[in-house]
Amino acid sequence: MLNFVWLAMMLAAVVCAVITGRVDAVVSAVTDYAKLAFEVALGLTGIMVFWLGLMKIAQQAGLITLLARAMQPILKRLFPEVPVDHPAMGAMMLNISANMLGLGNAATPFGLKAMTQLQRLNQHPRVASNAMCMFLAINTSSVQLIPTTAIAYLAAAGAAHPASIVMTALLATLCSTIAAIVAAKGFARLPRYRIIKEDE
Repeated sequence: MLNFVWLAMMLAAVVCAVITGRVDAVVSAVTDYAKLAFEVALGLTGIMVFWLGLMKIAQQAGLITLLARAMQPILKRLFPEVPVDHPAMGAMMLNISANMLGLGNAATPFGLKAMTQLQRLNQHPRVASNAMCMFLAINTSSVQLIPTTAIAYLAAAGAAHPASIVMTALLATLCSTIAAIVAAKGFARLPRYRIIKEDE
């Protein structure tokens, strides 16, 4: 669907350029921004490789495992319907920990595994369970201890101190995660969003 949206936007731009007689401006803009996109992507690649490599070292050193263990008491309260020793809990802890350290690529397999395991616990397979909704809310809002992607963008754009956003990013994502948890818990209690058995 998104491909059709982009195609429609490009066709609209070309049609408007032809009607207004500014085809040369469109061609010039396409060329200039293609060059800019390449330069930004090239700059981001080096910075992302550095940060992801650093985070990979932290992962292999056991930092994610330590963080996951520290988060276990909190996750017990957030996911009361998930047994502590269930594989879903372990996958969720690893996913959230990896996201907090900015390891988006490493976090994705853990997230998929967690959702698969949560689906096995789900008594209503056609509807997402409260645990699945809560996990998705936390995953989407994602507290960022080290916002590697944002730092990479700022560094590629020539910022003097790209890492200076660490504290503000932490505060912002902490607020977004708290809001996500409150919303997920609040909606789960509303009668409209309660799961009704199919035989009722």
